[in-house]
Amino acid sequence: MKLKQAFFLLFIQLVTVSFLSQETITKETPISLLSTKTEYTVSDKITLEFKVTKDTIFQLYCSNSYGSTIIDPVVSNQKIKFKIPSFISQKRGLLSWSLINSSKNILSGNISITPKQQPTKIETYLGPPSIDAGGLDYTMLVVIPTDSLDNPIIDNSKVTVKHQFLKSERREPILTNKLIGYKNIYSPKKSGRMIISSESYGLNSKEFDVNIMPAIATNFKIFVHRNHEYADGNQITTFYTSIIKDKNNNIISDGSYIEFYITNKEGGILKTAATTINGVAHAKIIHPDFEDIWKIKAYFIGIAESNTITVKYKRVIDDYIVTFKENNRVINIGPLESFMGQIIPDGLSVKLSIYKKNVLIDELFKESSNGFANFYLDPNIYEKDIYQITIEAAGIKKEFKSFKLW
Repeated sequence: MKLKQAFFLLFIQLVTVSFLSQETITKETPISLLSTKTEYTVSDKITLEFKVTKDTIFQLYCSNSYGSTIIDPVVSNQKIKFKIPSFISQKRGLLSWSLINSSKNILSGNISITPKQQPTKIETYLGPPSIDAGGLDYTMLVVIPTDSLDNPIIDNSKVTVKHQFLKSERREPILTNKLIGYKNIYSPKKSGRMIISSESYGLNSKEFDVNIMPAIATNFKIFVHRNHEYADGNQITTFYTSIIKDKNNNIISDGSYIEFYITNKEGGILKTAATTINGVAHAKIIHPDFEDIWKIKAYFIGIAESNTITVKYKRVIDDYIVTFKENNRVINIGPLESFMGQIIPDGLSVKLSIYKKNVLIDELFKESSNGFANFYLDPNIYEKDIYQITIEAAGIKKEFKSFKLW
């Protein structure tokens, strides 16, 4: 009985060993990788070599950030070789490969391709090209040193950023990270032009310019200039500003638009405007043709404003003569004499208002010529009747309450 049990145990052990041996043979890999190098430099020739135990057709699937491809092998003496194409080996990054047979993945691995450390070109980007003075605004310089095959050089490579402004020259080192190097360059307090460039391993970029513009303008003052103070409707009054500057004492940019708002004693609003030259804006406006008081305030819209000044205009005409002819249908107003007794310049506005039974029926306007303004009341328009008329010139109003036309 004991002999039978011993024989049975021995049989079981033989079956188990035979099974394990068969499993090992089944799992034995028919191909193995001979190439051990996993790091290359761009432009290196990359070849993957495998040892095969069976005459089987294999292909190599390669993939990187630029695309994928399948490579056929070169077979010799139970070895197969795959030559990686140059359009893949010339690009830095991670190259993944898989050995396939009948679309089945047999082996796989990764190859790291690094760029050449000596750059042959520096791609440089700068923006914005204009920034405000004062130290708050900045422009960004982005630098990408690349090798002869247009690959960005390795991370943590040194790049020197150089910038010059007025009498100051500075050099600041930065390191590339994730393909690029960048630097925020803040504005100085003065306005002007800054020159910026970069250098990497002895290779220099081209020169870039950044305009340092004046910052937001501060409040300013306004002044007035005129030949005389009479309201003759002919002369020019000039309003002008002080030199408008920012908080850092920089003169604001030429062409800044300044608006002058004028409020007269009746509450009406006039407006004139001008652009700055060397920080000063000069705006002109014609004198009123009647006695008035103006209050003027200037605005750099949304940015700054001026003080308020008051300008008075004296009456230029104390009185004038009105004459009626040809059945009162011809009305002559004048002579209109100015402040020294001279004939007032042509163009003074004269208004004639016609009422009937206290209802306004018409308004006529004329401009003076040689010191006179003449109206004609056409009988086809104004029938024979009693009217009321009002004449206004240079702020002087004359009324005729029982005015007969015939």
